Amino acid sequence: MLSRSTQLARREPLKAKTPIKRTSKRKRESTPPKPALTSRGMKGNAATTQQRAFWDALVLHVGCIACRLDGRPNHECSIHHIEGRTKPGAHWLVLPLCAGHHQDGTGWPGLIAVHPWKTRFEAKYGIQIELLGWCCALLETAGAVVSPQIALAVANRGGRS
Repeated sequence: MLSRSTQLARREPLKAKTPIKRTSKRKRESTPPKPALTSRGMKGNAATTQQRAFWDALVLHVGCIACRLDGRPNHECSIHHIEGRTKPGAHWLVLPLCAGHHQDGTGWPGLIAVHPWKTRFEAKYGIQIELLGWCCALLETAGAVVSPQIALAVANRGGRS
């Protein structure tokens, strides 16, 4: 067996290790984009099953409250949040409104929409929290159960139910 009496000398000093950049031959699939929100910037908590059931009852039994006051019932409604969507209990404080009474420029021409004409809307139809109290009374008349949370919220904000 051969043995070496002297150590071998390096011609170049050791280099610092650099990470090896690996490239794959096929393109890496990117993650799919998150689905777009269906609402206009929904913030806060999502509505619970009980809240959505309340919304459905409002649309089914009451319909657009402004159209009802105008004397022409309309059950093609969307839900309007009276005090925004982020406050605690905001999903209980809602009104059923048709497109024309909810957003300006939609629905039948000549309707006063709560967005952006809140003052004009309330001058013609009444304060929104009082309209909710009236909606709750109509629901009770129709035999639907109104949550005590709604009645309490309406009573605390000055509406009548």
